[in-house]
Amino acid sequence: MDASSMLMILAIGTVIISIYCSIKIAAYIYRFRKKSAILKEFPYDPPHWFWGHLLYFPAPDEACLKTKRDRTARYNDFCLGWFGPILADISVTSPESVKPILKTSMPKGKLYRLLKPWLGDGLLLSTGEKWARNRRLLTPAFHFEILKPYLIIKNKAADICCSKISKFVEKDEYFEVFSLITMFTLDVILKCAFSYNTNCQEIGTNHPYVQAVHELSRILTLRFMKPWLHFDWVFNLTKLGKDFKKHCDYVHNVAEEIISKRREVLQKEAPKAKSQGKRYTDFLDILLMARDENGVGLTDEEIRAEVDTFLFEGHDTTGSALSWTLFSLAQHPKIQSQVQREIDELLSGRMIDDLMAIDLNLLPYLTMCIKESLRLHSIISFIIRHTDQDIKVLNKTIPKDTMTTILIYGIHHNPTLWEDSLKFQPERFSPENIDKINPFAYIPFSAGPRNCIGQNFALHEIKVLLVKILNRFHLKLDPNHDVRKIEGLVMKAEHGIKMKAKPRIPGQYINVFD
Repeated sequence: MDASSMLMILAIGTVIISIYCSIKIAAYIYRFRKKSAILKEFPYDPPHWFWGHLLYFPAPDEACLKTKRDRTARYNDFCLGWFGPILADISVTSPESVKPILKTSMPKGKLYRLLKPWLGDGLLLSTGEKWARNRRLLTPAFHFEILKPYLIIKNKAADICCSKISKFVEKDEYFEVFSLITMFTLDVILKCAFSYNTNCQEIGTNHPYVQAVHELSRILTLRFMKPWLHFDWVFNLTKLGKDFKKHCDYVHNVAEEIISKRREVLQKEAPKAKSQGKRYTDFLDILLMARDENGVGLTDEEIRAEVDTFLFEGHDTTGSALSWTLFSLAQHPKIQSQVQREIDELLSGRMIDDLMAIDLNLLPYLTMCIKESLRLHSIISFIIRHTDQDIKVLNKTIPKDTMTTILIYGIHHNPTLWEDSLKFQPERFSPENIDKINPFAYIPFSAGPRNCIGQNFALHEIKVLLVKILNRFHLKLDPNHDVRKIEGLVMKAEHGIKMKAKPRIPGQYINVFD
């Protein structure tokens, strides 16, 4: 083939590629303009021509949360937001607007792909038939009979946590709540879900797994807020990207070690199972033994993804929920005393060594306090869905292929639903009031088919520790420590929460700090 023929082929190829690219670009522009015209029917604040609405949310701090409250009050049901010039989002903030979205099993938003290198295709991130199949396989892990033996473990872990608080009491020192509580929840999830014993409560926040999860959450929050880091090739070249990979490798190694050790245990137990019985069945047992209707189990990759997911969700979200509830109770001594009175009446002088399931159902006021804390602090402040079809929301239509944010924090602070939404008022959830609350106005665990599978496990854990702590101690916040929220994968305090404890005896309700 001579040079002129080669040039002719290259020229024709270039023309074909150019035409193809031009058609694709023209089609994209057409779809974008058509979709934008529909989206502009939704109310929105004036956007920057390039940054969109990103400048309204420069950092995930208290100012950002105030902006979200203000927008909710201004628009009530929903509003349009732009992440840069081309990525649109519809935020929904009322029960009427969120209901048609949560009642479907519509997939998580595309931004959640940023979590996949860490959490894989577990229940949190998987979609479609894979999600439905794995949800069916894992639901038995949270049956009441499976959860019952875990109470013994939760009681013992709570006793260790209380003994750590006692050491601060002896020294008359303040302690940081998140670091203490997170180690308790990690201890519980490792022992209950994986029968994996560590001394993580003694190691404290220096535990490498906790440090790795903290860094992964921090990096992902930064990446969410910076659209240019959404491109993997850009992110992977940065220091953040390199650190993210390092921490991912570590948590994956932890998960694989847990799985490997359990396989060995199951092999050793099999010959003895009939004659000697076995320990209780835990979450990891169910992962390893689960089979679908075709007799097919979970792959090694799926098992690791679920272990990574439950290690994260089982300790970080619950730890945050507990920490903010303790914060609110310490902030309101009269409410704290009322909870202590209820605990004393329940125990009636008996030892508190092991709380039972029936005990946890006989604490209505404590339950009201937990629910109000989950509303006020909104531990998971938002979840993102990606519309796989046009969806009608009130008098508007969210087009197919649109990012839709269920702004849980906005719903929980919507002034048309919650009067004085920034106040801690457990009576909102009293028996006479709770029936008046729209089921989609209070969604700390989401709602619909993709709700949190482990919510009962978490609520039992929260109640056990709160009863143990409030039975033994009075709590007071450090008046010189400013507590400021910071929004990440879960709601945290920017510089932690500091409080002091003093010992109490049953029947003592006075403020011992005065």
